[in-house]
Amino acid sequence: MKITISGPPGSGKTTVAKIIADKLHYPLISGGEIFREMARKMDMNLIEFSKYAEKNHNIDRMIDDKIVELAKKEKNVVIDSRLSGWLMVRNRIEAFKVFIDASPEVRARRLLKREGGDFNDVYNSMLLREKSEKKRYGEIYSINFDDRSIYDLIINSDELDADKVADEIMEAIK
Repeated sequence: MKITISGPPGSGKTTVAKIIADKLHYPLISGGEIFREMARKMDMNLIEFSKYAEKNHNIDRMIDDKIVELAKKEKNVVIDSRLSGWLMVRNRIEAFKVFIDASPEVRARRLLKREGGDFNDVYNSMLLREKSEKKRYGEIYSINFDDRSIYDLIINSDELDADKVADEIMEAIK
């Protein structure tokens, strides 16, 4: 079974994807890790690299093509990427598609805990990153990131820790 975990920054999707992959003993494909590694290689932070990617659509295409290629090779896999659900739909790959969301304030607090810094800076940086990503997704793929009609399960993680979200997903895929 292929399971996609999508959602905005700070929603908990990466943590949940790791838990699900561990529970099922599935490999994990992480679009965020691929993106972060590319940013590190270019000696840019995430905001700088996001702005660079806005002008260089080949960055997103390379990441997404890699995700699709790996997804096609694996019979059982967990895919953590903002667009993983959409990538599976667009490439006619059967998958159980999950979208995890949380309020901007909760997501910013989670990012602050993970990355440190000032709350307002983290919050504003998160919103700029999201705006950049939505713009790129629309320009490159004509995808409206806010359209959740393709997902099999949508979970709000405001009041749930990652283990509880993972439990809900595990129950849904039974």
